Amino acid sequence: MDVNAAVAAASAIAGLATGVIAVLAFRWSEREQARPTRTALHAEAALPPGVDTVLSVLRSSAVVLDEGDTVVKASSAAYALGLVRGGRLAVDQMLQMARETRRDGEIRQVELDLPRRGAGRGEGLAVSARVAPLGSRLVLLLVEDLTEARRIEAVRRDFVANVSHELKTPVGALSLLSEAVMDASDDPEAVLRFAGRMQIEATRLTSLVQEIIDLSRVQDDDLLDDAEPVAVDDLVAEAVDRCRHQANTKQITMATGAPPDLFIWGNRGQLAAALGNLVENAVNYSPARTRVGIAGRRITAAGGDLIEISVTDQGIGISEKDRERVFERFYRVDPARSRATGGTGLGLSIVKHVAATHGGEVTVWSVEGQGSTFTLRLPEAGIARDRALPPGTDPDAEAEPADEPSDEQLFQTLPEHIPAPEVLP
Repeated sequence: MDVNAAVAAASAIAGLATGVIAVLAFRWSEREQARPTRTALHAEAALPPGVDTVLSVLRSSAVVLDEGDTVVKASSAAYALGLVRGGRLAVDQMLQMARETRRDGEIRQVELDLPRRGAGRGEGLAVSARVAPLGSRLVLLLVEDLTEARRIEAVRRDFVANVSHELKTPVGALSLLSEAVMDASDDPEAVLRFAGRMQIEATRLTSLVQEIIDLSRVQDDDLLDDAEPVAVDDLVAEAVDRCRHQANTKQITMATGAPPDLFIWGNRGQLAAALGNLVENAVNYSPARTRVGIAGRRITAAGGDLIEISVTDQGIGISEKDRERVFERFYRVDPARSRATGGTGLGLSIVKHVAATHGGEVTVWSVEGQGSTFTLRLPEAGIARDRALPPGTDPDAEAEPADEPSDEQLFQTLPEHIPAPEVLP
């Protein structure tokens, strides 16, 4: 009995001691958490008041170094660009600039080309680095990413060079032909021949200038200013009329197939120019006595119905290496043939910009020797579509998949030699 009492008393004392120790440990832990660490004290003491807030709102990547070249503060953008790794500045040129500025207090700035992390060979990062003293011991490094600005400047420079080259060709030809006309003033046949060549070069020059103007308008105009519901069958008819003379000259048959209730919301002039360029290319690059098909249909997509307009030809086709570049400005698959047909190399670039401006895309399917299919996919104008329905018609019932024409029905109006729907992209 006495033994049991002694055991119980010992257990009570042990439990009390454990509780006291736990309380003391908890209080000590709270005190340690509340006490600032050496690193935190160093950072708070190192950065002048308000600097941390200023650095957080700067667009440039910011890095603050102390007298030992240790990173005291770095923005998230600096880490994203790979400037800071393991608490140290990872770019030797910038580190050397920081040391020189710390020594003499002068502000330095330099532009550098840095390798991009995880990128392939030849892909770099263009930056502008500016180093300035911050207080008596710190150095501030500001880095601005110039990669996109450099790319845009290169595109602009190439565009100006290409425009100058393209304009120089017909202008030079006109100058030479005018001299030939003057020298052959006593030869009516020669004058007539040279005058015909002058008309061709003048037409080519006019087309080039007009397409440059069109491209500028597509890039700068606000779509919403002149947006309206545009009927697809009207666009198709306008494109066919635009190329009818060239097609008749080459005995090319143009077949169309588009339901009358398809509408696109956008700028009518831009849409007509884009589709007209596609049809004109199909005619120009097709052999004589072949067929060009223009078909429109509605397709169901996750974000809403799309209108798809396809232009199919039986021309020379496009090689795989050229398909991704055909939409570049002044790019020609066959320069000699393009010059012979009067092409400027801007038509498909205009189509690409029009599609992007209207929230759509343009794609190409092609096989060398079999022809090509260019497809415009643009959002459908829902309001315009509802207006086109007869009174009392349910728009939702009209949009049921069962009422949509199949690929085969769409192409029934086209001649049998037009590639089948399954080859469309």
